Amino acid sequence: MQQKLGLSTRLAHRLILTPSLQQAIKLLPLTNLELADVLEQEVTENPLLEEVPQEEGLSVEELAAQEQEEKPKDDSLSDVDIEKFFEDYMDDGGRRGLGSGSRDFSELPPLENTLSSPPDLYDHLLWQLHMSISDEALLDAGDAIIHNLDEDGILRASLEEIASLGECSTQQVEQALEIIQAFDPAGVGGRDLQECMRLQLARLGLADTPADVMVRDHIKQLQAHQFSEISRKMGLSTEEVAECVDVIKQLDPRPGLRYGPGSSSYITPDVIIVKEGEEYKVVLNDDGLPKLRISPTYRRMLLQKQPGTEETRNYVKDKLRSALWLLKSVDQRQRTIFKVAESIIRNQRGFLEHGVAHLRPLVLRDVATDIGMHESTVSRVVANKYMHTPRGVFELRFFFHSGITSRLGEAVSSVTIKDKIKRMIEAEDSLRPLSDSRIAERLGTEGLPLARRTVAKYREELRIPPSNLRKAIH
Repeated sequence: MQQKLGLSTRLAHRLILTPSLQQAIKLLPLTNLELADVLEQEVTENPLLEEVPQEEGLSVEELAAQEQEEKPKDDSLSDVDIEKFFEDYMDDGGRRGLGSGSRDFSELPPLENTLSSPPDLYDHLLWQLHMSISDEALLDAGDAIIHNLDEDGILRASLEEIASLGECSTQQVEQALEIIQAFDPAGVGGRDLQECMRLQLARLGLADTPADVMVRDHIKQLQAHQFSEISRKMGLSTEEVAECVDVIKQLDPRPGLRYGPGSSSYITPDVIIVKEGEEYKVVLNDDGLPKLRISPTYRRMLLQKQPGTEETRNYVKDKLRSALWLLKSVDQRQRTIFKVAESIIRNQRGFLEHGVAHLRPLVLRDVATDIGMHESTVSRVVANKYMHTPRGVFELRFFFHSGITSRLGEAVSSVTIKDKIKRMIEAEDSLRPLSDSRIAERLGTEGLPLARRTVAKYREELRIPPSNLRKAIH
């Protein structure tokens, strides 16, 4: 059978991501700080971009129009000496120094202004170790022990494992451990929770007391709040058990965390909501973002007519195209964030006016339909971004959550329900805490039909223990 060769046309839909679209998608999930880093990097790599004060900057529309008007028809470059112009830029910058092997220390800050990080747990323990003993074998054993502590200050490796790491005997490792267990913070070097807490009780002079025996022999009952069982086994009254428990509550099960990294994380809101009269206005927080424009020098260079090398012309064209793509992508990102923030305000005005009790259920699809964009675009916009409102600073994802329909037909958000559960538990009688079933019944009387397992799920998300663990000793 013979096959005929021929040409035919066919219509088909294909999704093609242009370079500008790819760049716009990449910029959407970035925070302001991350975007600032990207822009500064682009300014460093692209000579056609330059940072200008805000009042001197051109809008993206002006840049696009100007670029279209100034586009040379004969594809020529400037009257300036292109090769000479690029000579400094292409140079490795070595001539800008002060000379071979020289350094200028005049601009360095004074030594007392040099930032230093506070000592962590390991530095603190090593300092105490070297101040306490001088025997090399014990120092090696102590060093191995300290570097096998976790961030809580608990020793997770066995003495035999530590001894096998070096030339120390098990007896030397055990001796070094006894020394380290006397260091600050109290409880460090314990091999489990029981030993950690007993070390702290011994430091308080409470070794072999009922509290010490309770930690040693009844730790599981303590964790399960089975105080009546402890009272029966130890032959103590309820009041005596309560006194021991009060002492144990003052102990630190993670003594090493106090020497953990204490760096604070600061949130810079990407969107600020301002109330003007009866209306809420969206203001994009662009503080810290560099204002960029196309360098006028390079624009003039493209207008004027002097032949340059093909490599130079292509270089300038590519950089110009890349710069315009970046500026348009940043502008599109800002516009999209603005639209999403406006939609959130329209849907959550009750929250802004009256608080969490009036937060409405909202999903990404609702906002996507409202602003005429795809759901995935909205998802990228709300990622890692924060909004400053009259009610405080919230992550944009805070406003998106599911809900239920009350018996009155009103939509109630899961955040509102969690807030109700939290308030009920805070107001409960500590001697008779509310069970999940009882909380579900109370919510039902308020017109919120919830199953017991749903209440348990919300309670666990709030990190609230069950009723048997919340019960106080009487």
